Amino acid sequence: MTFEDLEEVMAIECSSFVTAWSEGTFRQELTLPLHHNLVARVDGENGWEVAGYINFLTVVDEVHIRDIAVREDLRMRGVASQLIAAMINISLHKGAIYATLEVRRSNTPAIKLYEKFYFTAKWTRPLYYSDTKEDALIMWADLRENFKKAGD
Repeated sequence: MTFEDLEEVMAIECSSFVTAWSEGTFRQELTLPLHHNLVARVDGENGWEVAGYINFLTVVDEVHIRDIAVREDLRMRGVASQLIAAMINISLHKGAIYATLEVRRSNTPAIKLYEKFYFTAKWTRPLYYSDTKEDALIMWADLRENFKKAGD
């Protein structure tokens, strides 16, 4: 992700979340050394367009997925899976072994996606999402499992 991507990223962010990150937040994320921001692109009417993005933070042996979204017209086409796979590869190369994330309890499509990558719900954070007073599931994964299972 680059600063030039932010207009498209913000359009996806605002259409994906009740409480969206601000452009300022994305700008700051792009300058922080432990934060990683990836985009997936698709060949569109105006050349290569942003199809989706993922933001994650690596600290020592752990990665935390902070934000992931895909353009509405491109959902259920594997874009998010490609972004998560790229995040796993980068994280493992940087020495991360474990991954965590928060997800709305009601976001069944996202939960199923994360389960594909061996994330499991470990804890609940009651009323985590202040906008809707919804609980968050805290999901956790051993990133090495993705490679162990792929070899089976």
